[in-house]
Amino acid sequence: MTQSDALFESNLPHLKLLNRGKVRDIYDVDQDHMLIITSDRLSAFDVILPQPIPGKGEVLTRVANFWFERTRGIIPNHISGKNLEEVVPDASQRAILGDRAMVVQKLKPLPVEAIVRGYLIGSGWKDYQKSGNVCGIPLPEGLQQADKLPEAIYTPSTKAAIGEHDENIRFDKTVDLLGRELAEQVRDVSLRIYTESAAFALKKGIIIADTKFEFGQDDEGNLYLIDEALTPDSSRFWPADQYRPGISPPSFDKQFVRDYLETLEWDKTPPGPELPKEVISKTAEKYLEAETRLTAS
Repeated sequence: MTQSDALFESNLPHLKLLNRGKVRDIYDVDQDHMLIITSDRLSAFDVILPQPIPGKGEVLTRVANFWFERTRGIIPNHISGKNLEEVVPDASQRAILGDRAMVVQKLKPLPVEAIVRGYLIGSGWKDYQKSGNVCGIPLPEGLQQADKLPEAIYTPSTKAAIGEHDENIRFDKTVDLLGRELAEQVRDVSLRIYTESAAFALKKGIIIADTKFEFGQDDEGNLYLIDEALTPDSSRFWPADQYRPGISPPSFDKQFVRDYLETLEWDKTPPGPELPKEVISKTAEKYLEAETRLTAS
């Protein structure tokens, strides 16, 4: 797939555009449904970069759908039974979208991102170095960068607007936001989804170091998994055969782009810099490899 095949921005004039986020374009379908298009846009350091990563949106959508199907026995998700042909009747428009589209139920999103960490990396590692804790959760002494934690931990955050950073919060704050029963339900189901899915992925040669989930409710208050699930954009995927504690392992996501951007004299504010062709192609390969490893029978 080349840059000319990539989808930077969708255009469906017959539907009302509700939101164009960092990666997703969301359209109104009817009273009960929305259409989510996962574009090939890539954001790094909360800045949308000017070039898409060809095929990225299709990989993310297929991987999310793979996990939605696998976790249905744990929690229902927002995928609806409505066919794309009903929502986008024009065959040429559907061809442009490829596998990037999903028709979902309209649900009320919760104001919390459910983050689960199984390994000590990223902001968790920085937190641990300073305090011996991660988001207020005490951990054993002497852990190294990228060490597997004794058990997965739940470290929720607030959901920030575009261009702003999410803020880690303690579990008690989620109780204030959601009520105790719902806050505990979100925590418990997040830990279960992560633990079971990470064990499955490990058999496929992928370590899921951490991930974030989003949840929504219907009018009756039932909880659903929404947005995306266990993709290389919402999770940190490491190749198991290259993992060792003490260093930051290579990953199957946009870390390759972040590492390149860190070599530039860029202040991490818009506009983002142009990426070399080799960085774009290597990143596309990383995403595709993650999907291939996970979903291969």
